[in-house]
Amino acid sequence: MHGAPLHGTPLHGTPLHGTPLHRTSLHRTSLHRTPRPKTPARGTALLIALLACALVALAPAPDAQAFPARSKQQVLDYLRSITGSNIVSGQHNKEPASNPGQYTQQVKDVTGQYPGLWGGDLMFRAEDVADRQRVIDQAKTEWANGSLVALTWHVCPPTMGSSCEFEGGVKSAITDAQFTQVVTDGTALNTAWKRRLDEVVPYMQQLKAAGVPVLFRPLHEMNESWNWWGHRPGTNGSARLYRITHDYLAAKGLDNLIWVWNVQDNPAGGWSTYYPGAGYVDVASLDVWYKNYPSSSDYQQLQTIAAGKPIALAEMGKIPNASLLDSQTRWAYFMMWSEQLRGNNTNAELQAGYFHPRVLNQGEVKLT
Repeated sequence: MHGAPLHGTPLHGTPLHGTPLHRTSLHRTSLHRTPRPKTPARGTALLIALLACALVALAPAPDAQAFPARSKQQVLDYLRSITGSNIVSGQHNKEPASNPGQYTQQVKDVTGQYPGLWGGDLMFRAEDVADRQRVIDQAKTEWANGSLVALTWHVCPPTMGSSCEFEGGVKSAITDAQFTQVVTDGTALNTAWKRRLDEVVPYMQQLKAAGVPVLFRPLHEMNESWNWWGHRPGTNGSARLYRITHDYLAAKGLDNLIWVWNVQDNPAGGWSTYYPGAGYVDVASLDVWYKNYPSSSDYQQLQTIAAGKPIALAEMGKIPNASLLDSQTRWAYFMMWSEQLRGNNTNAELQAGYFHPRVLNQGEVKLT
């Protein structure tokens, strides 16, 4: 989700608890503890600390190679191996493409840790589409530094050009007749969709060449109506578009893509009516926006659909707490949504989440 809608309402930039919250109102300073008055000794210590930080910043970064080239299967085997015992921390980084690590850096600023999973987006606005290479370069860097890599795509509809705004573009509707065309081979809109996919193939090929498997989550939240591809249950609905997307990219040789199927925690249920089939899914995932945390019934419903495949929390606005981590142990990873990281969590909550004994951060994810 791009803007975290609540209770089925397609709102862009909306927080939990149903109260509209504009991005400009997320004052990070309000999340910091109130500073104590500085004594001269404390001021001297602060100056020394700042000088030390400056020296660290000037030092060249090590050529980290925590993860050599790996296959899709090795990452999937890893996710299966930690299921029930550990969970990988993740952080999404939304637009702009020019700053594809801004939110993972915020995690480090607050917790002293980088997440074990970096998330990015293939973007939609013209300036970000033109800067996709920055996102791919960041993915390569994150992998080399020891984090898993995930990409989603807030994609513009095939009825429009390659770029669009979120409002009226990604967040829009196409007619049933247009959707039927998109999922019917040989039609103009089906061809337009495949040309849209062609635009990202070279970037995915770069990651394949670098030995970077990608947790790829296309057409996310397909059980919701805020996006143009969603809210069409049944075998010929949103799931069919997902299958077409899978088959087209697989035919391009992109065997480094780990296919992450995704729904939102809509209380109406019926998530299985959007499932494209076991042969099209590697990981089944849930976005949690109707409430802070998945319910026990959400947890069970997704496990039933996954039928033994890894399951994940692909978007959250609230950092998992000890109660969730200790009771729902089969989630393989969680992904915090960009600005919600500090807009909806205190520093203490983030630190508690990242230092929970079950949580694996960068440097603790070990691929064999």
